[in-house]
Amino acid sequence: MNPAGPSVLKGRRVLLGITGSIAAYKGVEILRELTKRGATVTVCLTKAAREFVSPFTFEILSGGRVLIDLFGSPLEKTAGLSPEGSPSMVQHIEAAAGADLILVAPATANIIGKVAAGIADDLLSSIIMAAECKVIFAPAMNVRMWGNEIVRHNVGRLGSLGYGFVEPESGTLACGEEGKGRLASIETILKEVELVFGEKKPFSEINVLVSAGRTEEPIDEVRYISNRSSGKMGYAIASAARDMGARVTLVSGRVSVEPPRGVRLVSVRTSAEMRRAVFSGARNADLVIMAAAVSDFAPASAEKGKIPRSAEGFTLNLRGTRDILGELARKKGKKILVGFAVEVKNELERGKEKLRKKNLDLIVVNNPLVEGAGFEEDTNIVTMIDRRGNVERLPRLPKYEVAREILKRALALGKK
Repeated sequence: MNPAGPSVLKGRRVLLGITGSIAAYKGVEILRELTKRGATVTVCLTKAAREFVSPFTFEILSGGRVLIDLFGSPLEKTAGLSPEGSPSMVQHIEAAAGADLILVAPATANIIGKVAAGIADDLLSSIIMAAECKVIFAPAMNVRMWGNEIVRHNVGRLGSLGYGFVEPESGTLACGEEGKGRLASIETILKEVELVFGEKKPFSEINVLVSAGRTEEPIDEVRYISNRSSGKMGYAIASAARDMGARVTLVSGRVSVEPPRGVRLVSVRTSAEMRRAVFSGARNADLVIMAAAVSDFAPASAEKGKIPRSAEGFTLNLRGTRDILGELARKKGKKILVGFAVEVKNELERGKEKLRKKNLDLIVVNNPLVEGAGFEEDTNIVTMIDRRGNVERLPRLPKYEVAREILKRALALGKK
């Protein structure tokens, strides 16, 4: 299993967190493979994990003390995670500061939920809360637990914040049921870990501009018209592009999610502001992904102050807004342009028509009325159509995973 030649893990400090899953025994093999590839590994076992595996086994294989209790004795100088001469002896701070990567494998629904909620009530969750390095979760759980809406929400939230996931596999589970929830193969997990330290990620040296969120068009100085977009899909794309090595500019209207770390954020309100920011950012972009829900209409004029309430009501005159993506496409040069189409009927036909009319390289079509694909959902169901006529419908996936698929397709188009 160990690849030939020097490994990118040589000299890297990895904290391996093991939680209370029946797959905890596979942590032994993960530890062995990490050390074979040159990593220095410190193991942290949760209380539930110790019901399945013994700390002694990991001590022997890692050559260092296994981290167990939040309020135990101070961290010893084991596995390179305690900086020499450091005045601090707080276990979770020491461990977090000394790790280049935290890998939680297997990761239960419990640890995922705690981190997503900001709960740090044991040693492993406290280490993760204090960490500034990359954190990767490799989930393992029952198929129904993996499909639970709360778990999907937590995975989507963490993905949008930059946490990595190695999706579980489908097959026969320990409980005897069939479905998705089995810990990914050791090789798959190791590849994801190595990708973090790889010299070149897929989007290295690529400038990506992403638009996201909704615009607001003022009626007066109090009221406005807008739409239901949450910004989750665009923010997931920005996060995934960042994780794949891109330099990311995120032009964002109003959203209901937190901005991702490590991207340049440009906040706008109206469609006119969105247009100016997009055209400014697009000058240096290699890839532009327009995931924002830009208003198609705006009030013809915005009144000063607040329009008084009237029993008779009032007439609101609307004008069409400018087609930002259409304008961009007319002078795109070598840029790759990706658009989104929200359609509630004849999605495929209308998506193909928009792809052609707007001169796009790729269009992503979704129907927000379908369960699992709504505006506020953490999952999405999309169909991708590229300029060569290829059509691919993705199953229901967390928006972060949808984002990765979109980016991979866009990258492939750029190479042709």
